[in-house]
Amino acid sequence: MSSPTIASRADVAARIGQDDRSFVKVAVFDLDGILRGKFMQREKFLKSLDTGFGLCDVVLGWDVDDQLYDNTRFTGWHTGFPDAQITILPETGRQIPIEDNCWLFLGEFTGAAAQICPRRTLARVLDRAASMNFAVKAGFEYEFFLFSETPESVRAKHHQELTPIAPGNTGYSMLRQASLSGFYRDLLDMCAAMKMPLEGLHEELGAGVVEGALAADTGMTSADHAALFKTYTKALAQQNGMMATFMAKWSEREAGQSGHIHLSLTSPDGADSVFHDSANDHGISTLMRHFIGGQQALMPAFTALFAPTVNSYRRLVPGLWAPTTANWGIDNRTCALRVIPGPADSQRVEHRLPGADANPYLALAAALASGFYGIEHEIEPDPAITGNAYDAALPAERQLPRTLEDATRLFSDSSAARDWFGDSFVDHFAASRDWEVRQARKHVSDWELARYFELI
Repeated sequence: MSSPTIASRADVAARIGQDDRSFVKVAVFDLDGILRGKFMQREKFLKSLDTGFGLCDVVLGWDVDDQLYDNTRFTGWHTGFPDAQITILPETGRQIPIEDNCWLFLGEFTGAAAQICPRRTLARVLDRAASMNFAVKAGFEYEFFLFSETPESVRAKHHQELTPIAPGNTGYSMLRQASLSGFYRDLLDMCAAMKMPLEGLHEELGAGVVEGALAADTGMTSADHAALFKTYTKALAQQNGMMATFMAKWSEREAGQSGHIHLSLTSPDGADSVFHDSANDHGISTLMRHFIGGQQALMPAFTALFAPTVNSYRRLVPGLWAPTTANWGIDNRTCALRVIPGPADSQRVEHRLPGADANPYLALAAALASGFYGIEHEIEPDPAITGNAYDAALPAERQLPRTLEDATRLFSDSSAARDWFGDSFVDHFAASRDWEVRQARKHVSDWELARYFELI
């Protein structure tokens, strides 16, 4: 049974009032796309629908390991870690079938925190799109690896020699889908019940890797679905004695994991595609061409939002189905931007740079802002790539940064990023990535020990 649709605050109050549970879950997504929240007593929740509630602003001031950034102005020891205010979003309400149908509502930060809130950052981009008379349709697809492991076992193994849920390369294997049908069925049912339906689910290239394609939806809803899908896929796997990972590249032996985004623009009412013009080659309208041009032009500067971890750059190497330069082509999966021609209702561009580790709100904000920048400035893209994009010679400005450090510098220096996302967000996000780089530098890897311990 799927969650009932929530239409208003009054609708929320009515439904929660009829529920026999004493608690409701409320949550926000942080910079890294981690869902942070708590159980809230029902009467307090109903009151908070109008007043909002406070949550320690440290959730915007620490990393994936809850370690405090030492280089941010918004929050830190120097501010005393006050509460940041959060407004509850009635339309995001849904019941979680794997938690006895407990209600979950998402929130957004308000006040000063709104300037660095990932969901509000995307909202600002979408508001600007609306002012340009565009509506956004987007769909995310994720690759993730499944393991016959638990949180305890992976730690005991120091994350080495992990056992995939199935051996060997079995892309699109119907045998694997049959042998793993229990998990497949549970995942499909959970997503449908949470009103974030999958339109496709299959085995990918690699041992134990699965790809799920979420149904396309309006801009913000698609990002909500993507962020929730990552969280609850991992939760479902752990409930079944497995672990799922969305990190960009977990093993040098396996291909990386992507988080591709399919994008199209329509008229404000959603009725007419602005990407399609049957009079042009491949049906590509002038607006779509400029959208592609902007995405290509700003891809290097926005890479930090698509590839936000040190590990992200292990995936961005030739021959591993991930782009290394800002290029585009017609139905070409070796390109960063894959233009998919078709009838008006399916003409779209697939942005193939984001990894599965990217925050969906920020990856979508970057993909859209760069495209709208191209429309505003009527940017013409390079000629489309045919054949193997890895073999194409492109100028230096089309090369993608090779490290998070370089990507962060480009992002911080980008006037387009500051125009579209705001100085507060750019400064805070860049500081958080600088922190991430510095944490990695302290680490001595197994590869370094094996290579240098005896012989150097």
